[in-house]
Amino acid sequence: MPPGGAAIAAAAQPAIEPLLLAATRVSTFLQQRLLTQASGFFFQRDERLYLVTSRHVCFDEPSGHHPDRLEIELHTDAGNMTDSIGFSIPLYRDGQGVWIDGLDGSGEIDVAVVELERAALPATAIIRAFTPQHLEAVQAAAVEVGTSLLIVGFPLGFHDTLHHLPVVRQAVIASSYGMRFKGEGYFLTDARTHRGTSGAPVVARLPAPLPDPAGGELQQLPWLLLGVHSARLDVDGRDLGLDEALGLNCAWYADILMVLTRGGPRPPAPAVAPPVPPPAAPARRS
Repeated sequence: MPPGGAAIAAAAQPAIEPLLLAATRVSTFLQQRLLTQASGFFFQRDERLYLVTSRHVCFDEPSGHHPDRLEIELHTDAGNMTDSIGFSIPLYRDGQGVWIDGLDGSGEIDVAVVELERAALPATAIIRAFTPQHLEAVQAAAVEVGTSLLIVGFPLGFHDTLHHLPVVRQAVIASSYGMRFKGEGYFLTDARTHRGTSGAPVVARLPAPLPDPAGGELQQLPWLLLGVHSARLDVDGRDLGLDEALGLNCAWYADILMVLTRGGPRPPAPAVAPPVPPPAAPARRS
């Protein structure tokens, strides 16, 4: 080292929390036209890997939202989080929607899954996925009104654009957990959320110790998967000048994933692929 010089050591990259690698930014497209930005996460059951997001991200008739593909962002170098690629997921095959959604006695559930072809993923893709064990562990945990939560996503598309990582918002459970709010398949959260958070996982820290008979999935990703964030709630007739927004959100119970990923005949999805897009218009966010 020359006299008076200073040795500069490259700082080691800190370990990335697995929770941040379980969520991914979702962009919706109609051909090459960007439509919206949203959130999603990975769920693995047996050998099958799925992208989970809100159903209205894939298809939403009331708003005329009919994308023909999704694009997610994947990390490809464990030693360098600045490396990522976009991975395109067609939403239609032979004119038939490939996502899986569901119904219950109250109507449509705003959750959808798309199975990912492992052979098509980059060989070096770094993915952390929730599993059925993250759902089963909820039964052994004390989850109740007021329980502290995190919502992991991309509000208004905002994220760490250098390292391609989501941000988290703090939340609490705002209704009786396990009871369907107003008979619907969701519970309430109290959190500040924005467009772009649709499809984000709603999680609580894993209490310790809990049994993990499935080979360490809970230790590798130590969070309970409670719900899938869908939308902010409001009340009719709120005086916009006098009354603040409620600050409440609906999160669909995550156990619906066990129905959507069980295999066998899939529920019908829209059979007609979206039309060729009109001239470009400003993009919006889910």
